[in-house]
Amino acid sequence: MKDALLILTGYLLGSMPWGYWLPRILKGVNIRKVGSGSTGAANVWRTLGFKIGLGVALLDIAKGSAAALLGLWLGGEFVGLLAGIAALVGHWRPVFIGFSRGGKIVATTGGVALALVPLATLAAAAVWICAFLATRYTSVASMVSAVTLPLFASTAPTSPVCSAVARTASSCGGLRRLGAEPSPAAVIVNSGARSARATAWVRPSLVQNRP
Repeated sequence: MKDALLILTGYLLGSMPWGYWLPRILKGVNIRKVGSGSTGAANVWRTLGFKIGLGVALLDIAKGSAAALLGLWLGGEFVGLLAGIAALVGHWRPVFIGFSRGGKIVATTGGVALALVPLATLAAAAVWICAFLATRYTSVASMVSAVTLPLFASTAPTSPVCSAVARTASSCGGLRRLGAEPSPAAVIVNSGARSARATAWVRPSLVQNRP
């Protein structure tokens, strides 16, 4: 029951549509009727400016991190992963705006990865900044950083479960930026399969090391 509540909390945190709320509160704008219609930070940035876009991006990162951290602290790595995935589902189809289309899950995915593989995510974030400064395209920066995230995760001192979420986060972010729409079901299956393999790899070592 506790794990289910943590996953539900992750979904509710992810459902907080800051890209819809902030433009409404600060500018009186319905972001779903301007630009691409997305509630993501990139659309807010393009249509309403850097400051509000940055605020949305930071809040989207924060909600992803909060969901994964709650699961990680109170339920362990696997529950943290599931709570993070639930946050992605919430961002994609927020309950607070009637399950209508939310934003692309790039920033929220970054928040989940930051909670589970922080060093690798910070390194990938530095790559994003460099790529954006060089090209001035958020799409290019997102794809480049998505490619580097699993590479950094593979060299960082993290568990196989956490490395699995980095690979999944990378694939989701890259597909989003290429215009594909990986459904939450695909994200869950992908992450679950990778985490199951990681768990199977971890358990024999725990048994061998047990006194």
